Amino acid sequence: MDHVHHFDLGSWLAVFAYLTSVVGSTVGLACTPLARRAATEYGRIGWFALAALSIGGVGIWLMHFIAMLGFATPGLPVRYDIGRTAFSAVLAIVAVFAGLLVFGARRSYSWWRLVLGGVIMGCAVALMHYSGMWALNIKGSISYDTGLVALSVAIAILAATAALWFTVATDRLWLQVLAGVVMGIAVTGMHYTGMAAVRVHLDPTAPAPAGVEVFTFLLPVFVVAALALAGPISAVLMATPADAEEPAEQATPPVEPIGAGGRGRA
Repeated sequence: MDHVHHFDLGSWLAVFAYLTSVVGSTVGLACTPLARRAATEYGRIGWFALAALSIGGVGIWLMHFIAMLGFATPGLPVRYDIGRTAFSAVLAIVAVFAGLLVFGARRSYSWWRLVLGGVIMGCAVALMHYSGMWALNIKGSISYDTGLVALSVAIAILAATAALWFTVATDRLWLQVLAGVVMGIAVTGMHYTGMAAVRVHLDPTAPAPAGVEVFTFLLPVFVVAALALAGPISAVLMATPADAEEPAEQATPPVEPIGAGGRGRA
């Protein structure tokens, strides 16, 4: 395996990437209680779509490529395939949306939905990471350590499940922020564990890699990400009781413990 840099611009980049993930995840997860209390099914789907855009597009996808600014093969170019990069963004958003629907589409919840939703969202993080790495072109080849890949997926699933639980445990703002912090840990922890699994084999005689530098598309992506976050943030702040609340008798219960009867409510 050849030597590569994962923090070529400094360790501060990892902190910046983590904070980006926390912001995107917090905004997205703040949408989920509003989705649970939406008066209509269309409203519920709309809130989940905003949440998926924030979590998948900003909290996962943008975080990945910010962190990848630190990846370098000394003396050799690193390029990215734009088509595959865009595909990884769509994959992240759609997969997160699916996970949120599985867990929160109904007014009652059970542990199996929590676990399944966490698995789907955790796998969404992993799928985005490895599809994003698929877009990476270098002078040489890339392989992976299977054990570390499995560990990275497990980290993502466990933390994503915990983050989903926080969204139904309470409506308190500080716990919603904590959910975003936990989700940020899932994303960044998965990313850097996945990067530790990378095995790079450089070949200076290989043809120049096709694609563009990460800086070429990351600046416009920041602008798009800011606009993407503006929508959910505005929607959360402007949500009215009529938009976000359901009648008291239909209020969403918290996730039930596996107690009487041995199972949660379906």
